[in-house]
Amino acid sequence: MLPQEIILKKRGGGVLTPEEIRFFVDGLTSGAVTEGQVAALAMAVFFKGLEMDERVALTLAMRDSGEVLRWDLPGPVADKHSTGGVGDNVSLMLAPALAACGVYVPMISGRGLGHTGGTLDKLASIPGYDVAPGPEALERVVRDVGCAVIGQTAEIAPADKRFYAIRDVTGTVESLDLITASILSKKLAAGLDALVLDVKAGSGAFMGTVAEAEALAASLVGVANGAGCRTSALVTGMDEPLASACGNALEVANAVRFLTGAEVDARLWDVTVALGGELLFLTGLAEDAEAGRARLSLAFEDGSAAERFGRMVTALGGPADFVERFDAYLPDAPVVVDVPAPASGLVQAVDGRGLGTAVVELGGGRRRAADEIDPRVGLSHCAGIGALVDGDFPLARIHAATRDDADRAAARVLAAYTVGDAAPEDSEAVLSRLGPEDAG
Repeated sequence: MLPQEIILKKRGGGVLTPEEIRFFVDGLTSGAVTEGQVAALAMAVFFKGLEMDERVALTLAMRDSGEVLRWDLPGPVADKHSTGGVGDNVSLMLAPALAACGVYVPMISGRGLGHTGGTLDKLASIPGYDVAPGPEALERVVRDVGCAVIGQTAEIAPADKRFYAIRDVTGTVESLDLITASILSKKLAAGLDALVLDVKAGSGAFMGTVAEAEALAASLVGVANGAGCRTSALVTGMDEPLASACGNALEVANAVRFLTGAEVDARLWDVTVALGGELLFLTGLAEDAEAGRARLSLAFEDGSAAERFGRMVTALGGPADFVERFDAYLPDAPVVVDVPAPASGLVQAVDGRGLGTAVVELGGGRRRAADEIDPRVGLSHCAGIGALVDGDFPLARIHAATRDDADRAAARVLAAYTVGDAAPEDSEAVLSRLGPEDAG
């Protein structure tokens, strides 16, 4: 087979065979397929799409491009994945809380994609934390602590790792088919019994509308359950940052405050607890999602989730007292300035993508796959929809490397906010659910 013939077939709207897909994925893994050819196929898929059988074949081929983990543990093995949002640090709290409830969580996470932040980049801001320790260390930490949040290694879905980086810089991030295969190849390679998916919808998400998000959720739930992993998806709102912080070290600090109860963003709590409750139900550790939510809430309230997070950080090379002294370890930006509202009033709307782009331009994200992340920069104290903003309460606080960077980010922040006098309608954080029973 020739890679260019496969590209031409898909560009013309043809249906690729499993053999053609596996050939191309093998080339991704070995390097026999060039970066330009990968980008061309990604663009062809973006415009022509994949049928369900093609999605399954691509997912399984990328899963099988590396090691597929097998577990022998006294409890269920499960995970959660988000399709990407702004201020979405749910994984940092959810993984240790699930571990405290008896779930083993080998969480294979990614770096930032487009305007959204990546869990791996956030954890990399913790001094000493090894985001790529290898399968042996992953198994040890999961067994001993109950959870490990790490990145893809050379052994786990290597084809996806290369595809992921190329998608990030070629305008093909939003493809439903490629998102499905990328997410599930990593997750299925982790040897899961159950999976819950957080599919974002709104201005800060890759899927701008609820209908688009539900289509992606249906694709994910269908492929995952078809592959034998009990899976459900929650569609959640991303018309504003989920946490009040956007950036890497800033979101880690926000997560520790959440875990210790010092500061808990309301929407972040709702989404985290809903996802955890769903997963405890899927694994059989709760009789229904409501009982699961109650059990997960207790893990936060009694401190057991924070304790597991601290153990995980230490087991993966971070400071032993990180939870107690996180402010002493996380890097600070040299320039910190508030962005005042142009007039007093209530926040009517937020352009989540605009805020995410501001973080990228500050250096907290990547323009090119090889770019280095500045963990110090980002936004904190982000006002949510319905918040009062005036002289005492800014739209956001900018953390920047230079004053010029801060000034450019301030313009982005101002453009992202709409302020008025009317009280905006309340919106639910969780918009809809698709469970295993909905898999077609």
